[in-house]
Amino acid sequence: MSTSDDNAKEISPEAAGEDAKASSSEIKNKEQGNGSGGPGTLFFMLGLAVSLILGWVISPELLYSQKKQPIDYNHVLHLDLVEDECESCHFFRADGTFSGVPKMEQCIDCHEEVQGEDPEEIKFVEEYVAKEREVPWLVYSRQPDSVFFSHAAHVKGAEMECVACHGPIGESETSRVYEENRITGYSRDIWGKNIAGFKKNSWDRMKMDDCAECHQKTFTVQRTDVKTPINRLIDNIIAVAFPGMEVSAGIGDSVQTQRDGCFVCHK
Repeated sequence: MSTSDDNAKEISPEAAGEDAKASSSEIKNKEQGNGSGGPGTLFFMLGLAVSLILGWVISPELLYSQKKQPIDYNHVLHLDLVEDECESCHFFRADGTFSGVPKMEQCIDCHEEVQGEDPEEIKFVEEYVAKEREVPWLVYSRQPDSVFFSHAAHVKGAEMECVACHGPIGESETSRVYEENRITGYSRDIWGKNIAGFKKNSWDRMKMDDCAECHQKTFTVQRTDVKTPINRLIDNIIAVAFPGMEVSAGIGDSVQTQRDGCFVCHK
């Protein structure tokens, strides 16, 4: 082997040092690159936490205003004094409509004069009874104007208890705070306290999903001709192409899925 070949194979100390430095620099760059995800992940987690706090805690508090009822009402006291319990104030009229929030004519027989020394009683008689003014009660369960709800169908027909939708309100001794949506003007009871939609009781909220859930559990009959997606698609095509032709609903179909089912509750 020639001398030139031997020299080519030999590596000078300077070149070896430069290669070592380059390798060390590359290792450091890789280590720095691998560690850059730490601050980014931390920043993401902090941003997520702040977003959840703003969206789930602070925003609902800002969205709803708190109001007090004009008169602090004691249900327990009234239930002890009246004969027909809830139906003494909340009853069905002769035409089948529901009285809902009591009017002054239902209260004046007992409150024509001040009963006792309760400040709320004095306020009620002096500011409303004496002046023949209706109390502007804030209705926790007032639905949007587009929603039609029949108390007769649910209370008389389905024999539902009032507590199913309104909770144990008969056990209250004071009127709780009314929370009103600043945008829609409706009570927070409609949407529910839990922004995630979780609920423990049937009266925790009054959304359409809650009505549909109750109807499906209670009133849906066992179906014998469940339709596949293809069958429903064909029915929809027929309905569009031939408006006058009725497509028969399956036995036990929920009212929400039948033709014109929406108009049962939405007028």
